[in-house]
Amino acid sequence: MRLKLNLEKYFLLIFFTSIFSLLSAIYIEFVLDQKPCKLCLYQRIPYIIAIFICFLGFASKNKYKWLFILSLTFALSAIISGYHVGIENNIFSEYSGCSNRSIDLINKDEILKSLNNNLPSCKDVNFKILGLSLATINLFISALISIYSIKLFINEKNKSN
Repeated sequence: MRLKLNLEKYFLLIFFTSIFSLLSAIYIEFVLDQKPCKLCLYQRIPYIIAIFICFLGFASKNKYKWLFILSLTFALSAIISGYHVGIENNIFSEYSGCSNRSIDLINKDEILKSLNNNLPSCKDVNFKILGLSLATINLFISALISIYSIKLFINEKNKSN
């Protein structure tokens, strides 16, 4: 049995998937008290953008354009999360923004303040679901949405020609 989605239902599905993903991240951060690293925070941005793209795609007459933009958004999300997974697995070295090493060691008030506001390192996995880091789960979800969006875009374009 093959699942058949029209574009409006697909935009709704990705809209609610994006909202669920963001709410899950916020729940893990604030309720479960797991601080996200900088890359974890960056990985939320494509989901925020996707909410607006899905809204515009759902309401627009030119759905193909929004579907294409949605596929690019999640391809970018897959790249960011893939880079994060690479850092977690020591494939890539941490970029300088991941570590909080720009502390003024002369001023003790600054040191104390930075200890309270320090984000975890991007290479540290503090939270897992089914043995997978959240970056790994995001990589799978983003790649799947991007690939399916491109496939749907090509199929819908071929139907209209």
